[in-house]
Amino acid sequence: MKLSHLAFAISSLFAITVSSNVHSREQQEGVQVGSMSIMRKLAPTGALENQAATQYAQTMRSAEQQNALGPANHPQVIRLRAIADKLIPHALKWNERSKQWKWEINLIASKQVNAYCMPGGKIAFYSGILDSLKLTDDEVAIVMGHEIAHALREHGAERAGKAMAANVGVKIVELWAGAKGYDPHLAGGVAGGVAKFGMLAFSREDETEADIVGLDIAARAGYDPRAGVALWQKMGMISKGAPPQWLSTHPAGKTRIAEIERHFPEVMPLYARAKGVSISSLPPYQTNVKGISPIGYSAK
Repeated sequence: MKLSHLAFAISSLFAITVSSNVHSREQQEGVQVGSMSIMRKLAPTGALENQAATQYAQTMRSAEQQNALGPANHPQVIRLRAIADKLIPHALKWNERSKQWKWEINLIASKQVNAYCMPGGKIAFYSGILDSLKLTDDEVAIVMGHEIAHALREHGAERAGKAMAANVGVKIVELWAGAKGYDPHLAGGVAGGVAKFGMLAFSREDETEADIVGLDIAARAGYDPRAGVALWQKMGMISKGAPPQWLSTHPAGKTRIAEIERHFPEVMPLYARAKGVSISSLPPYQTNVKGISPIGYSAK
């Protein structure tokens, strides 16, 4: 083999190795949440997205008729869409189909402390969540990343699939009870109660997964993951009297904060890189509400 051919072969091998290492590093970076639930396969995802698009359009038309739909030149609409424009490119890797979604984001004037992202990328924020929590841009990104993650991980289809499976299970129990001489309605009621509590647990798992994936998306887009801690501290200030965690579809605030902090080692390097600085040079995150201390992080 000529020296020139050998040099070319070595350089090609080196390039392939470097490319493979970079790709491997990118695959391993950030949070790891495993595969999406197989239960989502029981529900027709495409149909859910079409239904979501229709419902979203109806909701926006209704809001517009009530003069509650934020116009395109509204400062908060401009702000929300600017944040979405930064987040969405980093969201697409979580779901190949999301590259074809017709993403939308709108603001509805309402006191509701709420936001959502429907299947297919249809996002809505209610003014109540912005005003009541006095959300900073970083905190808006955490909320938006969380809601986007629900759509990316197809939690709507997953819940529909689990509900279908639970209904089938209840019917089987009723048939079994009737065949054994027991009251099928009583047995079905017990089975339905068990299924209900099981669905609550499943929903809490979805919320935790959305928190984690949302942190990853926000961090890559240059928004501080530590804002998630401040967000839930703020939420705790306005949601006193909430039901206990085991009766709620959402994990308790302290549980969510602990889970967010547990994933700082995975997402803070992404945030530092997006900002073009070292982790050690990042100042503590300071929100805009008194009573919430600065939130720091030091890599171990």
